[in-house]
Amino acid sequence: MDRRNRLPILRWAPLAALPLAVLLSNCSVNPATGKQQINLIPESQEIAMGQEADQQIVAQMGLYPDDEAQAYVHRLGTELAAKSERPHLPWTFRVIDDPTVNAFALPGGFIYVTRGIMTHLNSEAELVSVLGHEIGHVTARHGVNQMSKQQLLGIGLGIGSVLNSELAALSDLASAGLGLLFLKYSRDDERQADELGLRYSVRGGWDPREGPEVFTVLQRVSESSGSGRIPAYLSTHPDPGARRDRLRDLVAAMSQDFDGAKVNREAYYRRLDGMVFGVNPREGYFENGLFLHPDLAFQVQFPSEWKTINQKTVVAGISSAEDAILRLQLAQQEDPVAAAREFANQEGIEAGRVRSSRVNGNPAASIEFAADTQQGRLRGVVGFVRYGENTYEMLGYTPEAKWNSYRGTFGDFIGSFARLTNRAALEVQPARVEIVDLRESLPIEAFNSRFPSSIPLDTLALINHVDAGGSLPAGVGAKRVIGGRPQ
Repeated sequence: MDRRNRLPILRWAPLAALPLAVLLSNCSVNPATGKQQINLIPESQEIAMGQEADQQIVAQMGLYPDDEAQAYVHRLGTELAAKSERPHLPWTFRVIDDPTVNAFALPGGFIYVTRGIMTHLNSEAELVSVLGHEIGHVTARHGVNQMSKQQLLGIGLGIGSVLNSELAALSDLASAGLGLLFLKYSRDDERQADELGLRYSVRGGWDPREGPEVFTVLQRVSESSGSGRIPAYLSTHPDPGARRDRLRDLVAAMSQDFDGAKVNREAYYRRLDGMVFGVNPREGYFENGLFLHPDLAFQVQFPSEWKTINQKTVVAGISSAEDAILRLQLAQQEDPVAAAREFANQEGIEAGRVRSSRVNGNPAASIEFAADTQQGRLRGVVGFVRYGENTYEMLGYTPEAKWNSYRGTFGDFIGSFARLTNRAALEVQPARVEIVDLRESLPIEAFNSRFPSSIPLDTLALINHVDAGGSLPAGVGAKRVIGGRPQ
């Protein structure tokens, strides 16, 4: 867990009342598409919004801590962006430390791929097709165009949540930057980004025939639920089957000979060797509601039937009836009593007396409170526990009518904070990708027998792009996954 960053929320006023002459004056020709677009957001503001949102993305999602992987993706991205119609943007390409299979773009030239999608791709050309697609969203100004349309309709820009739909009530975990990130693109926008990504891949010398394979993988991934901090790729990039077929048709219609184009599978595999696969348990994980954090050596008990989520800066749970919330995060103050008083002094908070105590031997303080919100009056309790070098804020709240039902649950939550002593949990390590050089073709089952993986066979087949019962070709690398928390 990192100390939580509180960044300002971006707001834009509705512009539905603008006269037609003003609207027409704000139309421009997009350099990537050649089409007229309503342009209410100038490029300077587009870049500024992207820069501010990028800070939130980095703080809340976290970057994958591998300088070589970051440099590799940034190099590929900047090479592609230089072939685009907007090479002057402050292009930034980052690898997000998340197992979810996803990639996304912010206005102004900020592109992200997760380590999850990287471990599911099999060549540099496949990664380039993903980067090119996201660059296409930026060069075609799809994000700011969507915002302009919302403003014209008087809708304004809604703040999106990266949480699972059932945790949408935890809206304070979201931010304007993440709302920008998940602006919904139209099908036309997606097709256009596919075309532009294809254009940039060809201009850069990569083999565009690798691109359709990405959609095959994404379609298979969508059949299983994700387990990362952000939604799966298909929640923001729909209809992979049709787009795969269309992309194949576009490539087939090209007159170029791509036999010598760059694929760079071996180079890509070298970058994957050793990459973390799946959820990293060092950053915390749940076992039947018990949250264990090996790196920080503590544990906290959430109700086992509650829905939970572990983000980079906050861990939270919501009751099965979705009428109560628990939240754990780092506090700003070191002293628990001072932290409780600071919480009580917030505007709109009606707080009781600060109670100083100890929780499993750790200095602590708690306070009950009430607050009036747009959703009605809330009641809750917040506790602060000093442990190691950190002070942890533990919050529980519910509508006032439910207070008596959950008061005990909130107290149990705060009282459960304890030192983690389970040696197996303290020593747990993440699973990692290992590349195996195959000298002979092997059925996926035989490969798994000879080079055992710690993931299910169907997942192993998926990341190697073969069907269950299929075979891996000779003379190229193959992925296995080793280590990780026993399932």
